[in-house]
Formats: sequence, structure tokens, C-alpha cells
Amino acid sequence: MKTPASLLQRIRRPDAEHDWERFVELYAPLLYYWARRSGCHEFDAADLVQEVLTLLVRKLPQFNYDHNKTFRGWLRTVAQNCWRNAQRRATVSPATNDAALADVADPGGDDPFWETEYRQRLVGRALELMRTDFQPTTWQACWRCVVEDQPAAQVARDLGISIGAVYMAKSRVLSRLRQELDGLVE
Repeated sequence: MKTPASLLQRIRRPDAEHDWERFVELYAPLLYYWARRSGCHEFDAADLVQEVLTLLVRKLPQFNYDHNKTFRGWLRTVAQNCWRNAQRRATVSPATNDAALADVADPGGDDPFWETEYRQRLVGRALELMRTDFQPTTWQACWRCVVEDQPAAQVARDLGISIGAVYMAKSRVLSRLRQELDGLVE
């Protein structure tokens, strides 16, 4: 069986409208959060997110993933450059500053707190988007085993399915999550 391409690979294709929608659903809330956390007002943050996403439509098809660097770092650089351009055009409120956006996206490089926050927000958003792609029993079986740390036997009994079905559900959901986030979470 062929391994499905990661989202980063899929959005490079010219016919990747659905994949771009998924990327936007996944990343727009994170970009907005970064912009608001840096001090942007609500509308300025939304404008900045739109500008970043518009630039990504042009840049991501040529983006070559370097496994020695992080996608988060590259995205931070893109966001900072959009921020600087917006400042030059005076469309973003001067109440924020360039250093604040840099600190939100990458405070000092490999700070584990910020990496953890990035992962939590991205994984949380991916799970939120994926939930409707699975049958409720499949989702519950995985959620209860992984997030709630319940034993598979108890989950199987509560849901009226076999233990094997619980493990299969867990495997399917986690496999899909890894596929969705391939290259996005280092």
C-alpha cells in the first residue's frame, strides 16, 4: 500500500483546493493567535493572517522542506516578513511591535515551552477538524484510550465493541493524525 503524501506535499499540486482548505483550517487559528498575542488588534490580526495565507499560496508550491529546519520556523519568518510589510504600509496598528511577533512565534529558537504550545494548538486543531471524518464509536474508542488513558478492555465494554476494534480505532485515528501533521510538527 502506498503511503499517502503529507499535507505539505499535497498542497504543492495545482489541483489541491481541498488540501489548501485543510491547511487554512489548521493554520489560520494559530496564525491569528500569534498575531493577537503579539498585540495586534482583532481586525489587524485578521488582516495579517490573510496576508500570510495569501503569500503562502504563492510560496508553498515551491517550498522545499529541509529536515534540518522546522516548518514552524519558516512559517514564523513568513509571518514576520508580512508583519514588516504591513507596518511599512501602515495597515497594522503601531501598538504592536516586530519583536513581539517574533517572540510569539519563536522566542529564542528551541524554547520547549513555545514548541509545546505550537504542537498543542496544531494537534488540537487537527483533531477538531478530523473528528467528523470518523464514526463516533471509532473516535470515542481512540479518545478514551489515548486522551483519557482508559484501558482498552474498559473502553470496549463501555462501547459494546471488541478489544481488537478499540485498538484498530486507535490505530486509524492516530495514523490519520500523523498523516495530517507530517512535516508540520517536528
